[in-house]
Parts: sequence; C-alpha cells; structure tokens
Amino acid sequence: MSSRPIGLSTFVLASPFSDEDLHLFAKVRAWGYDLVEVCIEDPAVLTAARVARAARDEGLSVLVCGAFGPGRDVSHQEPARRQDGRDYLEHCVAFAAEVGSPLVSGPMYAPTGQARLLEPDERSAQWDRAVESLRAVASVAAQAGVGLAVEPLNRFETDLVNTVEQGMRLCADIDADHVGLLLDTFHMNIEEKSLPGAVLAAGSRVRAVQASENDRGTPGTGHSDWAGTVAALDEVGYTGAVVVESFLPTVREIARAVSLWRPVAPSMDVLASESVRFLRPLLDTPGGQAAAQGAPR
Repeated sequence: MSSRPIGLSTFVLASPFSDEDLHLFAKVRAWGYDLVEVCIEDPAVLTAARVARAARDEGLSVLVCGAFGPGRDVSHQEPARRQDGRDYLEHCVAFAAEVGSPLVSGPMYAPTGQARLLEPDERSAQWDRAVESLRAVASVAAQAGVGLAVEPLNRFETDLVNTVEQGMRLCADIDADHVGLLLDTFHMNIEEKSLPGAVLAAGSRVRAVQASENDRGTPGTGHSDWAGTVAALDEVGYTGAVVVESFLPTVREIARAVSLWRPVAPSMDVLASESVRFLRPLLDTPGGQAAAQGAPR
C-alpha cells in the first residue's frame, strides 16, 4: 500500500468553524494529521487568507468542503433559490483557490436532511435542475483550477444521490472531467453492498475520501472493512487524502440533520487522536492490513 495524507474535518473541532478557531490547527498537527478539511458553514466568519496563513504556520494543507442547508439548494424549483445555492458554491470555489485546496466537496446537489417521496417526473425534474446548476458551477471551478467532489449520502439524509452508481450518473450528466466523487465510508456502509466494491465501481472518479466508522465513530472500532477499502483505493490508483469526519453532538442543528443523538466517542479529542493512530499504519507501507487488527476498541 502507498502512504496517503490523513486529514481531519473541522466538524470535529468547532461548529461553525471560524477565524476564532484557527488556533485549533496546532492540535490537528500535534495529533499527527497532514491536513485539515475546512467546512465553510458560515462564510461571514471565515477568512481564506487567515485560514491559509494558520495552516501554513502549522505545516498543514487545506481541503475545502461545503455545508448544504435549505438555503443552499441548487435543485430548488425557484430560480432565485437555485442561484443562492450556486452563489454559495462559487464562494467555496474562490475560497478553495485562495487556500490552495484542489477541490470543493460535499453533497452539493440538494440540502442535507431533505428526504421526500416524489413522483418520478418530479424527481427527474429535480435531478435536471441539479445537473444544470452544477454544470454552471463546474465551469466557474474550471476557470479557478478547482475540482468538485460530489458526495452521495445515505437515504435518511438525502433523497437524490445515495449510491456510487447514482453519483457516477450525476457526474456523467454534468460531463466535466474535473468533477468526481467524495466517498464517505459511513454512508457507503449503509447504502452499498460492499465498501471495496463501491470504491472499485467509482474508479477514477474517486477524488476525495472521508473516513468514519459505521456508527459515525472512530475508524477501527466497528465493523467497516478498512483493509479491503484501502486495497480498493490502491487498485483504482487513488493517492489523495483520507479525511476523518465526525460531528460534535453538542451542535443541535448538525446533530438533527445527521441524526446524531448520542456521543460516538468519549470525546472528539479522543476520536481525533485514535483515528489517526489507526489510519496511519493502515495507509502506510508496509504492514497496513496487519495494523488494522490492532485498532482501538
């Protein structure tokens, strides 16, 4: 196996993450991470130049992901509401370009937490609106030298793109080489028949990976097939980062959106430190698969 950079999502650190939280990058580096995935929840409280400087001071790289609530819906029936979603995504693209992130990731096709039983023609119309919007954003992203990584979510968090197969169809309809998939092991554990099989199905469209255990907890403490997933990433030639993602149960809006009703680790600090301790030997050469047997329990 080849070594890949390991990142930590700011959702583990503070929410909404702001300029006032940049001192936490020192903890991220001390735990042994290579990069930080910055989620732009509230654009008004986060400054690209300050993020870039703080990360550089700690020797960290930066990835950018979006947060997609009801006001950021590129698939909405109303054109003005779709434009709000596109404007937010274009802000994320500009932010990514300034901090040196090669991509913007997330479930950018519809709001998180939206789950509706629509008629086929209504669903098809929503899909077409999402494709049209994301094509427009992809054009802006291409000019900025930034890619898009679309994240399938489980059926309880979205009704539009749940599987790699659906994600691949969305990418094909957007029809842009710099648009691919963000694969999140938590969602894949619910929706896919096999984690390695889903990675192989995504192939060269894998542009980003988030690591979370089957219960949203510390990787290596549940039943997810980590060794098989990493082997599949090797097979498809993925050399990008693996980012640890979980959520602070104390933030009510996020907890409600992702149905997080209980703590999944003794603390977020414990989750962060034990996650990198588990993933580092798994992603490094040699002995990664054997290290998976020594996960924290």
